[in-house]
Amino acid sequence: MVDDDETVASVVVSYLERAGHTAVHVADGFAALDALADQRPDLVVLDLMLPGIDGLEVCRRLREKWPDLPVVMLTALAEPDDRIAGLELGADDYVTKPFSPRELVLRVESVLRRVTAVQSPAAKKILTAGAITVDPAARRATKDGVELALTVRELDLLTFLMSHPGEAFNREQLMREVWGWTFGDQSTVTVHVRRLREKVEKDPTNPMLIQTVWGIGYRFEIPAGEG
Repeated sequence: MVDDDETVASVVVSYLERAGHTAVHVADGFAALDALADQRPDLVVLDLMLPGIDGLEVCRRLREKWPDLPVVMLTALAEPDDRIAGLELGADDYVTKPFSPRELVLRVESVLRRVTAVQSPAAKKILTAGAITVDPAARRATKDGVELALTVRELDLLTFLMSHPGEAFNREQLMREVWGWTFGDQSTVTVHVRRLREKVEKDPTNPMLIQTVWGIGYRFEIPAGEG
């Protein structure tokens, strides 16, 4: 838990511990990076407004070292640009201030379930499309044999779309199926699709795999000759 507001941090840590988690609080970005150098946690709750270096810079540095480390960002309701910037850097989720500590715990547990869930036999099938291969059980994706640096949400999104080739989904459906949300800012989906395209498409400006279905949402297309 990285937040310079001692009161907020104390409440959140208390709620997380009551939910069965071990939680450690640090008050600034440099302290967070120092703590992470000693031991990698299962997840980071990261406030954007921090002394020293801000949360966006902390997230950027985290992503350079640990692309798959789950990050839940805390953002001010009045700062949508910062929220989008956080998602573009690879944050897996965000909660806007002021927030309910219980809601934050639920968001944290939702992300952790995605990481640690035991896959069903059907979900263990290796997925392949063109140069892209996804192993859902190992939580690993490759492009031309090279492992992709995907965040938790990016891997979940890619796995879901590849599991339903040719089907169009709107953003609300993707939020429900991939994020497990029944409400929220649908721009989250748009940002994650854009980031995912940058990693899996030959030309992200002319996507051939994750295609836009105008007026609806997105569809994953198997390359011609593979269907």
